[in-house]
Order: sequence, then C-alpha cells, then structure tokens
Amino acid sequence: MNNDQQKRVYLSGPMTGLPEFNFPAFHAAASALRGNGMDVVNPAEINGFETPYLECLRKDIEALCRCDAIALLPGWEKSNGAHLELHLAHRLGMEVLFVDALESAA
Repeated sequence: MNNDQQKRVYLSGPMTGLPEFNFPAFHAAASALRGNGMDVVNPAEINGFETPYLECLRKDIEALCRCDAIALLPGWEKSNGAHLELHLAHRLGMEVLFVDALESAA
C-alpha cells in the first residue's frame, strides 16, 4: 500500500448464533469506517444468510488476505471464526484495529 491508497480493512466479529448473523452490526461498522475514509471489506456483504459456514469461511479468508488490516467488532472474543481470522492477520503482518476504538476516536 502506498500513501495514495486507502487502507483496506477487513471486518471481523461474531456472527454464528446471533440474530440476523449480526449483519446489522457489521453494516453499521462498515458505514462508520467508510465515513472515516477506509476501504472496508465486510463479510456480511460477501455472504448471504443461506451460504454454508465452510463456504463463507473460505470466501472470507480469501478476502482477508487482500487486506492491510483487520478491525475487530465487539464480541469477537466469542467467535471461532474471528479468532482464526485474527490468527491469520497476525501471521500476515496486518495491523490489528478495534472497531469500538476507531468509532470513539472519530
């Protein structure tokens, strides 16, 4: 990423077992971060409600690998998928951000 490009940020957080797979929280965070000039990759925009879990995971990991940073939604600690995404982000040398901190700093 050079200085002329936006930082591409992957949203990560809990989905499984939550109402509407927590999509409203993902969409709200994506909107807020985009409003702060970030290029946001939102898994709630990649997959639908009917997409099987493993298919979602494969698409999400592929999308994560094309990002510069990962932004964790509140509750990420309770999500197996978010833990996996964070582990990959660490191994890929990505910056780790927290959505609630980004929103309060804006």
